[in-house]
Amino acid sequence: MKRLFFNAFATGLLATSFTMDLPAADWSQYRGPAGTGISAESVDTNQAKAATLAADWKSETPLGFSSFAIADGRAFTVIAKDDSEVTLALDADTGKTLWEFPMGSSKYKQGGGNAGARGNGGGDGPRSTPAIDGDKVYVYDSYMMLHCLNAKTGKLQWKQDILEDYFGRQVRWLNASSPVIIDDIVIVSGGGKGKSFLAFNKATGEQAWASGDETITHATPVIGNLGGKDQVVFFVQSGLVGVDYKTGKELWRGKFPFSVSTAASPVIDGNFIYCSAGYGVGASLFEVDLSGSEPQVKQRWFKSNELMNHWSTPVLHNGHLYGLFEFKKYGTAPLQCVELATGEIKWKERGFGPGNCILVGETLVVLSDAGEVVLVDADPSEYNELSRSDVLEGKCWSTPAYSDGSVFVRSTLEAAKVPVAK
Repeated sequence: MKRLFFNAFATGLLATSFTMDLPAADWSQYRGPAGTGISAESVDTNQAKAATLAADWKSETPLGFSSFAIADGRAFTVIAKDDSEVTLALDADTGKTLWEFPMGSSKYKQGGGNAGARGNGGGDGPRSTPAIDGDKVYVYDSYMMLHCLNAKTGKLQWKQDILEDYFGRQVRWLNASSPVIIDDIVIVSGGGKGKSFLAFNKATGEQAWASGDETITHATPVIGNLGGKDQVVFFVQSGLVGVDYKTGKELWRGKFPFSVSTAASPVIDGNFIYCSAGYGVGASLFEVDLSGSEPQVKQRWFKSNELMNHWSTPVLHNGHLYGLFEFKKYGTAPLQCVELATGEIKWKERGFGPGNCILVGETLVVLSDAGEVVLVDADPSEYNELSRSDVLEGKCWSTPAYSDGSVFVRSTLEAAKVPVAK
């Protein structure tokens, strides 16, 4: 196979150019301010090796797999309580509840989120993660209602009903995708014909643009520069679709198989984009050239089975992907290092289950599905575990968040703030 060469820092640098002017400590949306799962902070590896990590605080977070978004001393997630989905705001320093905002129904009739390792099942609930911008927090609930709330008080500022007003197409196990913010718009997916991709003015809630006729998946869209063009990429049932984030105009598309559920987001690196899905599908790397009059999209490789990402989106570091792979391997799924150019597995370590991981500096912060926080060197040559600490009870299918030297994690029962850098 012809070997491909990647700009090792393209994803972080290009994606960061899209984000707001945020303090370094903020983790403002799903998988961080750039949506890459990468923090510019660092982990004190000497401290990590010396002691078991301990939580500063714990707080109840009943049901679901929503992750944390963190800004201005507040940590936001979505739980299920009293038959409603609820946006929950916690004090990031103490874990105390600041406010709660009830939204739509918390009925999950098909029960897809109740699977799990033996003794660690149940807990089905909200999947989408809030996004924060200034004094507002945006929440896209399971029944596709987009809410804009005051971040300090929880008061509703505006809302958009995608199912009712935009002929939304609900998917099995309900919406899981999170809103993404760029410039003065908030972007979601899920409307009907001509409205599959939607952008709203983040201040007023007025529609900025609408486009596409696609059936959505559970994957959150990603914003970045791909093939030299700024865009938002949606991972839909027909495959990948890149659109101009300012207008909604389609720039390119790439076919990719669909089966039951696609939940991991794509990963952008320069002219290349990685995508993966479970349920027997696999993973692929596409090269996208947008320099000519017509887009040129080439599939560089395709791998099945061993490179399936159930819902865990890998992080990219120095030309390698690090993440949790394989399908329905509750309690046993491996953390793997994969060379992006070839799809070759460099190493794998079992025993994590379908949790999630992020990258902090040069260190992987991994949350296992059983609630362990594991620190691992992001090194393609070998698996080097720095520490492993039991932190949470319950089932963890959410993604860690990192802010101001601490990792914020949650399960179907509880959440915790765990310092990893002093």
